Amino acid sequence: MRNVTTQRTVGIGAGAKELATEDMILNIGPQHPSTHGVLRLRLTLDGERIVAAEPVVGYMHRGAEKLFEVRDFRQIIVLANRHDWLSAFSSELGVVLAVERMLGMEVPRRAVWARTLLAELNRVLNHLMFLGSYPLEIGAITPIFYAFRERETLQHVMEEISGGRMHYMFNRVGGLKEELPAGWTTRTRTAVADVRARMSDLSDLILGNEIFRARTRGVGTITREQILQYGVSGPIARAAGVDFDLRRDEPYLAYGELPVRVVTRTEGDCLARFECLLDQVHVSLDLADACLDRLADLPPGPINQRLPKVLKVPEGHTYAWTENPLGLNGYFLVSRGEKTPWRLKLRSASFNNIQVLAELLPGCLIADMIAILGSMFFVVGDIDK
Repeated sequence: MRNVTTQRTVGIGAGAKELATEDMILNIGPQHPSTHGVLRLRLTLDGERIVAAEPVVGYMHRGAEKLFEVRDFRQIIVLANRHDWLSAFSSELGVVLAVERMLGMEVPRRAVWARTLLAELNRVLNHLMFLGSYPLEIGAITPIFYAFRERETLQHVMEEISGGRMHYMFNRVGGLKEELPAGWTTRTRTAVADVRARMSDLSDLILGNEIFRARTRGVGTITREQILQYGVSGPIARAAGVDFDLRRDEPYLAYGELPVRVVTRTEGDCLARFECLLDQVHVSLDLADACLDRLADLPPGPINQRLPKVLKVPEGHTYAWTENPLGLNGYFLVSRGEKTPWRLKLRSASFNNIQVLAELLPGCLIADMIAILGSMFFVVGDIDK
């Protein structure tokens, strides 16, 4: 009988023969500095190349949807603005829109335009965070200082109007918490102009860097089909050619009266996602100026509606979704005529966006995984809820 020896061929290069290797399981997280919070990626590696990837979520799960059920319709706002702490104003906005729709309540025009303005300022703050932190993850430390300089400029006006730096709690059912401070719109217009004038510093610093472009161009490409299969939304979807934005396609607040320009790319790679985010900052700054112009033309009037001491929502259900900075954010509200929701289901953008990593990472190198992960622009609280 003849002995048969099976030899596994690995390595790069024609005819390269080495000892057989076994796949290795590597956990990235759940506490790793390259993951925006407590996310775990379970990777199967063949050498430095990823064979399979599984996002493992739930480490920050706080049961927000159950907590909604034991808070009244005023109290749930404080829970809604915390799952995506970089988009707090936009997240709490979806809740009040759902409740107002159930009540059949008409919000004062000044509140509608002020909400639109604040939502766009919050969008810029969100994008600046990722525009500064993403280069940091692939080795460029300087851009984050430029990004935070611009964030501080806008944070000052957001803090002045609401009293909060991250969790604004300025939305109320029926409008906003209180009247805009005297002279606030003038200071906001100056802040918007200052940020716009200095954005070229940030873009030139990053997009003009050959190393940054080499690390991101053609890396982590997502196809349009994958976007649609996984329900990916926001700048990640638009970077792959999906031309959809609720502000233009299903307007809410005052967006139906504004010229919303939707930024898209076709490449679908890390560089395209970053460029989309950068261009969207300029779009939001233009929309903020348009809102300030309209607020200046509006006559004096109330900023909110007077509510009863105990607010009860009529029996029924509705779904309110908004174009949050990271993508589609939806609330499915079910009421049984009581002062608390019977059910409030949250559809968060990051939860869907992160699932596509299972298809995106296999075939990539570990070094590219860090670049891809950062370009998905997610907040872990928005995944786990």
